[in-house]
Amino acid sequence: MITLTSAEQDEADSSLSGATAPDVDGLVITDNSELSTFEATIGGRTAAGLVYSKVGNRVVLMATSVLPEFRGRGLAARVIGGVLDQLRRQGRTATITCPFATAFVKSHPEYADVLNPDTPASHTSA
Repeated sequence: MITLTSAEQDEADSSLSGATAPDVDGLVITDNSELSTFEATIGGRTAAGLVYSKVGNRVVLMATSVLPEFRGRGLAARVIGGVLDQLRRQGRTATITCPFATAFVKSHPEYADVLNPDTPASHTSA
């Protein structure tokens, strides 16, 4: 399991007891190429990430993680959909090894065109 942390999150943790996380409407997804992670922030706070690797024009989506206080809001699905939309706009393809992303794409066939035809998925979900 991937664990995401951020300096802002760590500093703010002491004041978060009993607080609820911001709504996911302010979701921003950025590509942190140094860490090979698509990072999702809400209100400037790290909320989720999708770890990847690049092989030519193909991006391998390996693992999705959502920080505990942001779970249960459909954030992982929004991140995966957002990343696949971005890859489509860039003319890139994806191979999926993340079990959650595999299940997401199986239930959202509109993303089939983004999957690499030679290696669409390396993981089969149960």
